[in-house]
Amino acid sequence: MSDLDILFEDNHLLVINKPAELITMGAETGPTLHIYATEYLRKRYNKPGRAYLGIVSRLDSMTSGVIVMAKTSKAASRLTPQFSGQGKDLASKTYLAVLEGCLDAEYGELVDHVAKNDAARRMEIVPKQRDGAQLARLRYVCLAATPDASLVAVRLLTGRKHQIRLQFAHLGFPVWGDRKYDASNPFESGIALHSWKLEITHPTLRERVGWSAPLPESWQKFGKLIPSRRNLVLDNSMEAKLGTPEQR
Repeated sequence: MSDLDILFEDNHLLVINKPAELITMGAETGPTLHIYATEYLRKRYNKPGRAYLGIVSRLDSMTSGVIVMAKTSKAASRLTPQFSGQGKDLASKTYLAVLEGCLDAEYGELVDHVAKNDAARRMEIVPKQRDGAQLARLRYVCLAATPDASLVAVRLLTGRKHQIRLQFAHLGFPVWGDRKYDASNPFESGIALHSWKLEITHPTLRERVGWSAPLPESWQKFGKLIPSRRNLVLDNSMEAKLGTPEQR
């Protein structure tokens, strides 16, 4: 990757529009967003060694969009609780997804319990009483639909691995291109799931700040299902339906 798509940077934060098919960090071999970002900081600030960059949240490798990293250990320690659900001012994450099939609901809430299936290398819906079961909640608003596909805005009320992918697939509307969770249609790059908006409490200013990431060019295949950038907004009614992470 020659250039990172930097959405914002200050002394404490680095906010990036992550491309699909790139993992955040942790690969035993191969490139990661963390490697590219630390190299960017090393070169920009002429650091003699590897620059510090803390991971406070992650995106699936197949998911594109906005992600924040911490440039200082202080910022990391103050941001991590916002994403773990333990802080007073929780991060607000809004995704866009194209689902296979036409949703018949204008909006809704999905509530399930999920757990890892290590043998299948995926998450699954499980009974509440099962050992290791975790509550998974999200709310969605349908922005547009055709007979074959639906565009939804999704707000996570909990942050579980593959949560959006799993819960919509369980509902019968898998994310477009997501073969792991039973989608039947291919997608050019990754899957049609995009981290669209992120809002956090700044670790030093202690005020709410937020960013949005433009959709990848690969989403142009959906044509009129995707509103123009100017029209891709959430009004007050939609925001109220999506709720906030504090409403767990």
